[in-house]
Amino acid sequence: MSALTLANARTIIAAAEKKADEIGQPMNIAVVDAGGNLIAHVRQDGAWIGSVDISISKAWTSRAFDIQTKDLGDNAQPTQQFFGIHTTNGGKVAIFAGGVPLSRDGVVVGGLGVSGGSGEQDQAVAEAGLAAL
Repeated sequence: MSALTLANARTIIAAAEKKADEIGQPMNIAVVDAGGNLIAHVRQDGAWIGSVDISISKAWTSRAFDIQTKDLGDNAQPTQQFFGIHTTNGGKVAIFAGGVPLSRDGVVVGGLGVSGGSGEQDQAVAEAGLAAL
């Protein structure tokens, strides 16, 4: 297992940016390392400033729990096992689509978070970034 590098993060972000450009939705894109620490973030021209922290939280959440944030969100609804999880960790836990763990050889080495569009758009851009790893 090797750690994510800045070069890896830039490759992931470039692929995500390409997808965001294709769908015409400016995005905030964040990559964190295995410890949940920010490696790189890009706010595309016109992307919401309110989504900067959300993208970073999605990346952190996907690494902190080694799960896609959309899947965590499904399990965080009323009557589900993780209901209320978004109130933990100082409110840093994101429970909507756009966060994906980054893995190498079956080991999670970081997380990617995307925010700025609909849940479907955020997820599509995140998956494009994930595919570049």
